[in-house]
Amino acid sequence: MEIATGLAPGLGTGIGVSAIVVIVVLTLAFVVGKIRHRYRDIDVFWPLGFVAVAVSDFVMSSSATGSDTVQRVLLLVVVSLWGVRLAAHLGWRSRGEEEDPRYVALMRGAKGRNETLYAIVVIYALQAALMFFVSLSITVGMYATSPLRLLEIVGLVLWLVGFSFEAIGDFQLSRFLAKPANRGHVMNQGLWSWTRHPNYFGDAALWWGIFFIASAGLWGFVTVLSPLVMNRLLTSVSGKPLLEGRMKNTREGYAEYLEKTSPFFPRPPRKTS
Repeated sequence: MEIATGLAPGLGTGIGVSAIVVIVVLTLAFVVGKIRHRYRDIDVFWPLGFVAVAVSDFVMSSSATGSDTVQRVLLLVVVSLWGVRLAAHLGWRSRGEEEDPRYVALMRGAKGRNETLYAIVVIYALQAALMFFVSLSITVGMYATSPLRLLEIVGLVLWLVGFSFEAIGDFQLSRFLAKPANRGHVMNQGLWSWTRHPNYFGDAALWWGIFFIASAGLWGFVTVLSPLVMNRLLTSVSGKPLLEGRMKNTREGYAEYLEKTSPFFPRPPRKTS
């Protein structure tokens, strides 16, 4: 029997369990960071945290009367594929590397304070709150009872576009950086000639896809702030502006690249005179 509200019972409990999962994942990230003496390892735990939430939501909603199996499986698969691939990529890329400049700059604010407490509040607690908030689309979607398949299809197409951009962009950049002759130069080939940030664009697109899949259950629309927050993080907070600011000072020809290449949405490169 389907539930009149469009949501299966147990959503409140599911949200509570998701919060606990997020806390556990970020606590583990903190412990690993302290052992390895670098905060950048949290970047690997960020996508894995969403996978953990999706798994816990899937398990918790499995016994909820009326929850839609197709939607639950679809959400679990798309979140897991994204999270595991991204975590593996970030982990491999950062092997043997020193601290990320982003965290070096961030931790300058700890001067004269307890560094551990400062890191817990500014890095781990903040990312835990963001992870919990953004993952609400996943949690609510898992408890949908009668989703609209058309929205699931739209969401899946968006996710496929985003996942492809992110994965291909990461692969192309990794191959470029693997060649010693390219060190210090600007990656302006492949997808990187169409957008300065194919990985960020892909991440944003696939999270809109996840939102639309979740919104197939109608109540998922109330979580529209989830993809909006993710977009904001990528384009205005911790993603695009920090990276471009650093690249201007370390990459020859980056100013010309900025003139020719779309800031975010893919398009053919401009012709410069």
